[in-house]
Amino acid sequence: MTSARDEVLGRIRTALGDRRPDVAVPRDYRTTDDRPVAELLDVLVDRLEDYEGSVLHCGPDDVAATVAAALETGLGPGWAPADVVVAPGVPGGWRPEGLSEDDGRPAVELTAFTATLTGVAVAVAETGTLVLDGSPLSGRRALSLLPDCLVCVVEAGQVVGGVPEALPRLDPTAPLTMISGPSATSDIELSRVEGVHGPRTLVVVLIGRASV
Repeated sequence: MTSARDEVLGRIRTALGDRRPDVAVPRDYRTTDDRPVAELLDVLVDRLEDYEGSVLHCGPDDVAATVAAALETGLGPGWAPADVVVAPGVPGGWRPEGLSEDDGRPAVELTAFTATLTGVAVAVAETGTLVLDGSPLSGRRALSLLPDCLVCVVEAGQVVGGVPEALPRLDPTAPLTMISGPSATSDIELSRVEGVHGPRTLVVVLIGRASV
C-alpha cells in the first residue's frame, strides 16, 4: 500500500522530472552577535521571564546552593532531595546533597520524580531558548519532559545571541530539545494551559551576572 505521503512526494518528483531547479539559499543573515556578554544575559533573562520562567543568578562557587533555592522556587519549601532526578553529567559541584542520578531506568519511572536538574548545550538570548542535546550534561530527552519541574543550569559562556550562532555549536544528529519557557499551549479556545507537553515549571540557574 502507498501512503499519502509517498503519493504526494511521488507526484512532486513526477512534476519536477529529471531536472531540479537551482534555488539559491540566502546566507546574508547575521551569524554572530557582537553585543557584550552582560547584554546577552540581560536579553536571555528578559525572554525567560516573559515566558513565565524563573531565573536565579549566582557565581561559580554558589551553584549548588542556588540550585537548592531554584528547587524551592519550583517545588516549594517542602521539597525533598529524593524527589529530584539529575542528568548523569551534571557536575558534583552543582548538586545539592541527596539527589538521585538518572541511571537509565524505564522512562515511565521518571514520572515518580517531581523535578529534574540538567545542564544545557547552548542558550539563545533573542529567543529565550535553552537547547538540550541528549549528552550526559543535558540528559536524555525523557528526563527533561516527564517530571513537572525542570531546573537548568546555564553558564554565561553558553549564551549566544541568535539561532544561526547557536546551530554550529550543536551536533545536527543529536536529539535536540529546544525549550522556550515552561510547557504551555493556547490551542483550545485561546485559553493558556500549562504542562501539556512537558514541565509546567522552568527555573534557570544562570552562572554569571546580568546587569540587574
